[in-house]
Amino acid sequence: MAEDTQKTILVIEDDPVIRGLLELNLGDEGYTIITAEDGQEGVRLAGEKLPGLILMDMRLPNITGWEATRQLKAAEKTRHIPIVALTAQSTSQDLRRCFDAGCDAFMTKPIQFAQLFTKIEMLLNRSVNIAK
Repeated sequence: MAEDTQKTILVIEDDPVIRGLLELNLGDEGYTIITAEDGQEGVRLAGEKLPGLILMDMRLPNITGWEATRQLKAAEKTRHIPIVALTAQSTSQDLRRCFDAGCDAFMTKPIQFAQLFTKIEMLLNRSVNIAK
């Protein structure tokens, strides 16, 4: 069961085009994808499904990606799940804000999928090693 959830990625993204591109490209790489359109739904799904990794847009409706990340990292059940921030903003302040919220990595939009796949594999491998 742990291996199945390890290959599961929760994509929390309100833009349907970006969400679809992520779902398509990650699915082609063999990942099982769960999607959420806002931060509130994303926090709920993360607690229910316990994915191996979360891709989190930071500017989301209902609750922002920053707040959703803080909630996930504060909860015992989900704090171990790596979170990659997805944002169009790439200043040092934005980067710091993402890491302060609890994100484990950062990707700017437009997404470079080769870089994203590398980050995902690195974070998933780190999670497996920590769990051992």
